[in-house]
Amino acid sequence: MIAPKVMVVEDDEPLCVLLRYNLEAEGYQVEMITRGDEAEVRLQENVPDLLVLDWMVPAISGIELCRRLRMRADTERLPIIMLTARGEESDRVRGLATGADDYLVKPFSTPEFIARVRALLRRAKPEVLSTVLKVGDIILDRESHRVYRRKSEIRLGPTEFRLLEFMMQHPGRVFSRSQLLDNVWGETIYIDERTVDVHVGRLRKAVNQGRMPDVIRTIRGAGYAIREA
Repeated sequence: MIAPKVMVVEDDEPLCVLLRYNLEAEGYQVEMITRGDEAEVRLQENVPDLLVLDWMVPAISGIELCRRLRMRADTERLPIIMLTARGEESDRVRGLATGADDYLVKPFSTPEFIARVRALLRRAKPEVLSTVLKVGDIILDRESHRVYRRKSEIRLGPTEFRLLEFMMQHPGRVFSRSQLLDNVWGETIYIDERTVDVHVGRLRKAVNQGRMPDVIRTIRGAGYAIREA
């Protein structure tokens, strides 16, 4: 299973270490950023499954970044947990009104934080936690590592399986080659972007056997998407 991605925007180093350790222990992929402006740039490149955002990070405040994210089409539904030392009711109301989905006042317990992350992902993005994904007539079972289309099993290699799994988590969304490389192969591995074309071609051939409609869309100059046939 592709682990859900959590981005944490926080400039308190000890807290960053604590949050990373506990999120990774739960099986999440974690990206840590300490400045609001850097987070804004990174979120234009790659949108995580959940954002943990501190109110008072440098450059661009968390509350302002949250407001900007809610104005963008690709992040308007991004699950956001706001962290803050502000415990007044008016501050909580302001944070939630700006677009945060949940709100934690420092200091908070680690078990409560993890429970909030899990609950928000389950509510806002159940597909990233589900063991079975379905898009149109394609079913992907993460536990058995099998894929079916119209009840016929499709044989996929491990890379094509991960590629299909990631795209099925976001049906209809167009991903560039670099985004697919980051999310399927990992940011630490260097692979030429043309490799993506090769694996998409193999995936397309496997899932579109016979006269079945093509579910893999190629968007010229943009990338690839999966859609219901």
